[in-house]
Amino acid sequence: MCGIKVIDDQHKGLVDLVNDMFNHVTGEEEEEQIYLNKVIEEAVNYIKVHFATEEKIMNATKFQGYIEHKEEHKKFILTVAEHIGYFKSGKRVTLMSFSKFLKDWVLSHIAVVDKQYFVYFKEMASQKADGCFSISLEDGEEILYSSANPGGF
Repeated sequence: MCGIKVIDDQHKGLVDLVNDMFNHVTGEEEEEQIYLNKVIEEAVNYIKVHFATEEKIMNATKFQGYIEHKEEHKKFILTVAEHIGYFKSGKRVTLMSFSKFLKDWVLSHIAVVDKQYFVYFKEMASQKADGCFSISLEDGEEILYSSANPGGF
């Protein structure tokens, strides 16, 4: 949890998506391939929205690691695109292997790479009279999160 509700909710959504993928690993190859065909596009769209959200906030708050973080996102998208290319060309991509790939990447990315901006946001946050913390953006928007409710946005 970074304390920014939209990002925390998206991280939870990614973990939920990966868990759902693992729950659909049944050993029935045809069933799994039908599910994978459906979920692969959902996963890509979800990840693109999440990356765009992170990048918008990082850019607006002048996060020093923005360029490197954006590059990590780009590498991941290219790797996912490669998996999708294999899948669509008829090469064998199993639900288990794709789920494991996403799980490993999501967990390591959040725990290591995303943690850098978690620390940055918390360092630049300022305590307000109402008990909420805020990060002001150049465009006048505020990202709010409360110490009592770390998921608030």
